[in-house]
Amino acid sequence: MYNRRKCKPEKGQILKSVCKPTFDEEKKLCSRGYCRIAGIDEAGRGCLAGPVVAAAVILPLEIKGDWINQVMESKLLPPEKREYLYPFIQEEAVSWGVGIVSNEIIDVTNILKATKLAMKEAIEQLNPQPDTLLIDYVKLQEVPLPQKSIPHGDSLCFSIACASIIAKVYRDHLMNEMDALYPGYGLCKHKGYWTAEHISCINKLGPCPIHRRTFQPIKGMYLR
Repeated sequence: MYNRRKCKPEKGQILKSVCKPTFDEEKKLCSRGYCRIAGIDEAGRGCLAGPVVAAAVILPLEIKGDWINQVMESKLLPPEKREYLYPFIQEEAVSWGVGIVSNEIIDVTNILKATKLAMKEAIEQLNPQPDTLLIDYVKLQEVPLPQKSIPHGDSLCFSIACASIIAKVYRDHLMNEMDALYPGYGLCKHKGYWTAEHISCINKLGPCPIHRRTFQPIKGMYLR
């Protein structure tokens, strides 16, 4: 079993138990003189429809409130819990920002480049700007700031976990709006992710304007 402080898997291992994210990484950076530490994560990278959304969050190291004990990576939280935590994170943050990259840009570039662009845009929204970054997996070579890429960062690092919640809830709200524009695909339910229902709707109706043409199984399908 992995405990709270030893839940990062060794190379080749699978993360088998739930980790509670901590401020350990932030405190290490603070001890080295960094004051504004931004956690960064994305939502929607693996979807068939809609944008990829990234969030950047700078939090104070001293946070009080029962809500902080409920923070986990967004994928492990039910929608109602994410919605509950969303305003607490926004209100407590020193600064937070969101970057949105459309499905058209994803198709023209690729999902990794689009994800990095969304993260860069989220960082640019921050005021004050951060002096260092903690990022889930990705390295942002084009951002001239000290940074650390952390595998499973949304499980291990509190700031990244909060960014994952902001990104997920913000994107879910966008997809709810898209559902009204493009009815019949169930976007408000699956948020553009691969589900049997979603594929069935695409087969029946054809892709709509927010579907990613370069993603399977849409790639190669007849596009009307």
